[in-house]
Amino acid sequence: MNRHLLSDDVQNFIEKNLNADLHALLLKRSPFADVAMNEIAQQIKGRKVAAKKFPFLQKRGIVFPPNLNLEQASSQTTAEFKTQGLSGKRFVDLTCGFGIDAYFLSRNFEEVFLVEQNAQLSETVEHNWVNLNQQANFIVDNLEAFLAKNSVFFDLIYLDPARRDVNKNKKFLLEDLSPNLLEILPKLRQISAKIMVKLSPLIDISYLISIISDLERIQIIAVRNEVKELVLTILPNSTSSDVQIECVNLESADSVFSFKFNDEKSAAATYSEVQQYLCIPNSAVLKAGAFSLISSVFALNKLHPNSHLYTSDRLIESFPGRVLKVEQIEAKEIRKKEKFNIISKNHPLSPDQIKSKYKISDGGGQYLIFTQANSGKVILKSFA
Repeated sequence: MNRHLLSDDVQNFIEKNLNADLHALLLKRSPFADVAMNEIAQQIKGRKVAAKKFPFLQKRGIVFPPNLNLEQASSQTTAEFKTQGLSGKRFVDLTCGFGIDAYFLSRNFEEVFLVEQNAQLSETVEHNWVNLNQQANFIVDNLEAFLAKNSVFFDLIYLDPARRDVNKNKKFLLEDLSPNLLEILPKLRQISAKIMVKLSPLIDISYLISIISDLERIQIIAVRNEVKELVLTILPNSTSSDVQIECVNLESADSVFSFKFNDEKSAAATYSEVQQYLCIPNSAVLKAGAFSLISSVFALNKLHPNSHLYTSDRLIESFPGRVLKVEQIEAKEIRKKEKFNIISKNHPLSPDQIKSKYKISDGGGQYLIFTQANSGKVILKSFA
């Protein structure tokens, strides 16, 4: 870490140029002998990312790492959520990175260990934590070497394995991650009461349940209806016969939808034509695959086995997703140049194709839903 970034002159320059064009700025010569212009631009970029992604770091003297570390770090929103119900004496983050998850988790533990193999990144995180009056034991080492030397028992181990190889190909099997989760799990089970693992939202839930025997819970965490991550909670050597699935949509009014994985297998959906209300599950519920269970739990009818849209004559206020009051219309009732929020589910036309065909555009306060019921294709229009 270049500590010359912390001088008052450099910090003042960064603050004065927060709204500057970074491309234009990079073409200029740095006014400081010990700080390159690309380093200054990186700090400005970091401040801008922090404003949206981790606002607690909007503080003078915070140093930001390269863009890749910023992209890979959890948001403050998801990090704060993951702290719920977790506390104890000792906590270790085996893949610290920029330390956002570790920062919020650490506040619930007496002693904190942060393992990071990138010495420069570890130095940056340590500097920031001192700035934030947060304490930890910073260990510059790779995960495997730390585990080989460690003699401490932890209340919680947290890790976020790398999900891309050197060619930037995404990895979705546990043995392909870095570190290989399946390879190190036996050791982790020996030294911790609980293990928490952050994974890609694209990984298959059934696969996870089939391969990890002591998996207690899978949290599917979405933010504003975009699934950001899956978080596994492993209780070493537990013999639980079923896994708790928790579907969360943060920064929304949606309630949390929780169920046991086997509940979906035993649930049966009911079907009907379109009724007064249309219920659209949020992305976390859809990722969970609770398609029949949603119908059973909320006494809703599905429109079609492959549509994953639900209908009712009564308003379900606790539904984990969007609820629209709708009416079925004919294609000829769609007027050119009207504005709609367009949804296409289990329908041959994409939203862009729908806009082109019917000469309509995005926007306005109403929804136009193109889907399929058991009786065939339908178009639904929401009430304003």
